[in-house]
Amino acid sequence: SWGTGWDTARGFFTSFSFVLGAITSMASGYLGMKVAVYSNVRTTISAQKPGWTACFNTAFRAGAVMGFALCGLGIFMLYATMLAFRVHYPAPEQWVYLTECLTGYGLGGSSIAMFGRVGGGIYTKAADVGADLVGKVVHGIPEDDPRNPATIADNVGDNVGDVAGMGSDLFGSFAEATCAALVIGNSIGLTGGWDAMVFPVVVSAVGIVVCMLCSFIATHISPVKSEAGVETALKVQLISTTVLMIPSVILAAKAFLPNSFDLKATVGNDMVTLTPIEAALCVIMGAIGGLTIGLITEYYTSHTYKPVRELADACKTGAATNMIYGIALGYKSVIIPVIVLASVIYGSFSLCDMYGVSLAAIGFLSNLATGLTIDVYGPVCDNAGGIAEMAELEPYVRDKTDALDAAGNTTAAIGKGFAIGSAALVSLALFGAFVTRIRNASAEAGAEELFLNGVNMLEPLTFAFLIIGGMIPFAFAAMTMKSVGLAAMEMVMEVQRQFDEKPHLLDENPTERPDYDACIAISTKASLREMVPPATMVILTPLLTGIFFGVNAVSGLLVGSLIASVQLAISMSNSGGAWDNAKKYIEKAAPDSDLQGKGSDIHKAAVVGDTVGDPFKDTSGPALNIVMKLMAVLSLVFADTFYAFNNGGGIFNL
Repeated sequence: SWGTGWDTARGFFTSFSFVLGAITSMASGYLGMKVAVYSNVRTTISAQKPGWTACFNTAFRAGAVMGFALCGLGIFMLYATMLAFRVHYPAPEQWVYLTECLTGYGLGGSSIAMFGRVGGGIYTKAADVGADLVGKVVHGIPEDDPRNPATIADNVGDNVGDVAGMGSDLFGSFAEATCAALVIGNSIGLTGGWDAMVFPVVVSAVGIVVCMLCSFIATHISPVKSEAGVETALKVQLISTTVLMIPSVILAAKAFLPNSFDLKATVGNDMVTLTPIEAALCVIMGAIGGLTIGLITEYYTSHTYKPVRELADACKTGAATNMIYGIALGYKSVIIPVIVLASVIYGSFSLCDMYGVSLAAIGFLSNLATGLTIDVYGPVCDNAGGIAEMAELEPYVRDKTDALDAAGNTTAAIGKGFAIGSAALVSLALFGAFVTRIRNASAEAGAEELFLNGVNMLEPLTFAFLIIGGMIPFAFAAMTMKSVGLAAMEMVMEVQRQFDEKPHLLDENPTERPDYDACIAISTKASLREMVPPATMVILTPLLTGIFFGVNAVSGLLVGSLIASVQLAISMSNSGGAWDNAKKYIEKAAPDSDLQGKGSDIHKAAVVGDTVGDPFKDTSGPALNIVMKLMAVLSLVFADTFYAFNNGGGIFNL
């Protein structure tokens, strides 16, 4: 809080909320992993029982514990912090400082998410790629076979990357979306009071209740009775929560917002007069936009539809054509989600200025509890299959868990679509909050008000950094992909060394036991070592840009990284998801069919695609969400600091 002189209270409160956000993020990740570890064994045991209801419900409820605990914990901690800060800032005129102190909460959540997502992604994919390349491709032993030394590391990695990483990522999105809406909408408190200002938190709370009611559809009202019912049950969850959110948000807006309330425009000095219905419409646009992106993602990544089946056909002519088709599929899958995002941004901004965009971001995340339930369900089923294989249970148990996992794979891709879409809106909302905060800082300093007429992209410095911002996601993706490659090479060497030194490991009933610990150590050390450079780049870039080049340069950097990250994240996630499901589609085929099934050359080509797709969909792609969010929330938290250098001109004052 330099921009307006030293304000110790604001500095302390921001630091305190940062610590709280970080602790909440860590707690939710730890909780999710704990639940997943307990539940995967129970899912395996349930899969031995006749019927599909018991095993599906066990995995689904495991996800629900994570989903509801994370959302409940996030809202509770955020609102409790707001009430505590309100003791120091009781007057509505002071709530602008209260909301600015809260931005630390989002930064804390996002910082942990960066390490959880990148570190977890490197851990899980180093093990997965290593296990696949040596086990399946070279020696032809099944996935999760206990003879493979990397199999334990692979299963642990599913929990680290897909449960803890995804949980902390979406918690970060929730915290930042709420903080951005509160910073942009703090002036609502002047005319609408406390209830109106905390409306963004109310929407998330309503979302929890809606998700809770809808969860009974999958477990009680219409339980899963067959393999075909698994994917339907998960899809119904997403659709039903979105549909039920529409009337719920309208009622919440009517109850908590006054008949009309004023909001200071992000650009210019006008006051915008809003109504509860307009605010509710922004949330609804976000919720429907999220569902649309989710369903489009499903179309491109599920083997029920044409794109993945075409990809499986491409494997007939080898791995190269599979790669070409897969990359093209990823690029093509960007078109509709980006148009949907653009429409949501235009519609919500037209209705409620930048506050509308932040509400749309919260709308995207309104059924977060259900999104997380479905996300955690996937790795639980995956590990249940691994346990069935390692425990040498009857083949039908593995077939059952594989069917549950295949549906989980598609829904995980849908979850990633949600996460990327929400991250785009959140980072745009945070950018709006950054502009608002710079305007406040310059107005308080009594200097010329910066960004009064918006950000001018034709300023030479702004445009130069727009180009640099567009490069950041590519540099980040390159670093994370290379990290997975290096760690996977170490893993391959270690697995092959064990097979060479203990040739009896490959016997049908081996007398020797693999050294699982050595592979776990490789993944752990690689993830801790390799996550530092990309995370450092993302954290230092906006800080150094703001301090040396000023706020115009930061504006260009944030917009450039947002635009490039969205496109790259969607294409990488969908390419990876499609390669994975094309492989699964080929594995389901009979040996005398067109695709020749498991063990054939077509299958080997699909495994190569899946192996390349692993870091695409589970390391670099999803971690790009955090690139755009973390850079934006860092800039927001340090906005006053940037302004302190030559009134926002930076040290170089260009």
